[in-house]
Amino acid sequence: MYSEYVDIEMFIQMHIAKEATQSSKIEGTQTNIEEAFLKKVDISNDRKNDWEEVQNYISAMNKAVKLLYTLPFSARLIKQTHKVLLQGVRGQYKLSGEFRRSQNWIGGATINDAVFVPPAHMSVADYISDIEKFANNDEFDIPDLIKVALIHYQFETVHPFLDGNGRVGRLLITLYLVSKGILKQPVLYLSDFFEKNRMYYYDNLMRVRTHNDINQWLKFFLTGVIETAKKGVETFNSILLLQKSVDRSLEKMGKRSADAHLVMHYLYKKPVISVAVVTNIIGKTQQTAYTLISDLEEAKILHEITGLQRNKLYAFRDYINLF
Repeated sequence: MYSEYVDIEMFIQMHIAKEATQSSKIEGTQTNIEEAFLKKVDISNDRKNDWEEVQNYISAMNKAVKLLYTLPFSARLIKQTHKVLLQGVRGQYKLSGEFRRSQNWIGGATINDAVFVPPAHMSVADYISDIEKFANNDEFDIPDLIKVALIHYQFETVHPFLDGNGRVGRLLITLYLVSKGILKQPVLYLSDFFEKNRMYYYDNLMRVRTHNDINQWLKFFLTGVIETAKKGVETFNSILLLQKSVDRSLEKMGKRSADAHLVMHYLYKKPVISVAVVTNIIGKTQQTAYTLISDLEEAKILHEITGLQRNKLYAFRDYINLF
C-alpha cells in the first residue's frame, strides 16, 4: 500500500533526524527536527554545540547502517559508530571510538555518591564481547525484540565509553533490528518514546540492577516498540494524505507544476530549502526560483522561517509536523 504512493527512501532522513533529535534531547540538547536540517551558519552560537551533536548522531546512524553491509553487529561496529558520534569539540578528550580506560559512574558528583557504578574498565572489552556473541548467536530461542531489549540493558549497564553511552546504546537498537532484517530501513524511532517517558526509562533500567526485575524493563521496552510502530503507521498514512493534497495544489500551478514537483521531491528528503537550492534544482534563473517559491508559499506548502530580508529559508512545515 505505502510503496505505491510513498517513496520510503525519500523520507528515511526524516526518521533518522527524529531519532537523532530525541535521543540527543534525552542527554540535554535542545535542537529540534527543523533545526536539524539547517546549515551550521544558520544556527545561533548558543545552540551550535547541540546542533553539532545531532548532526553527529545523524552521521553515525547513516554510516553504521552502511557498515552493516560489510560488518556484523560487533564491537568494531560499536566503536566506529561511537567515533562518528563524538567527532568534534565535545568528543576531543572523550576517547572517541575507544573503550574507556578508567572507572566511570552514573549520577552523583563523585563515585562515592554515584547512583550506579558500571564494571571496572579492565572488564569492558570482555563484557562487550559477550554482548556481541549473544547478539549473533542464533541458537538462543529468544525473539529478537526481547533480545535487543536485553542488549540495550546490558550495554547501558557496562557503559563502555567515557561519554555517549546512552546515544550509542539507543543507536544499537535500530542497528540490531536492521541487521536482523526486522527493519529494512531505520524507521523506528524509539528514542521519542524514551524521551517522553524519560523517568520510567531510567528507572526501569535501574530496577534491573537493583531488584533483578528484568520483566518490568521488557514490558516497558515492548510497550515502546508497539507505540512507536503504531505512530509510524499513522505517519505513513499522514504522508500519503499530505502527498495527495500537495499534488492537487501543484497541478493548479500550470506550466510551473513540473518544476514544483522537482522541488517537492527534494523537500520530502530535506524539508528546509533556500532560493539558491531551488535555482539549482530546477536549473533556471533565480527570479524563476523566487516566483516558484512564492507560488508554494501561496499554496501554504512553504513557510519562511528566518524573518530576514536576505538569505531567507523556507520550511515544509506540514511535513515536518508529522514527525
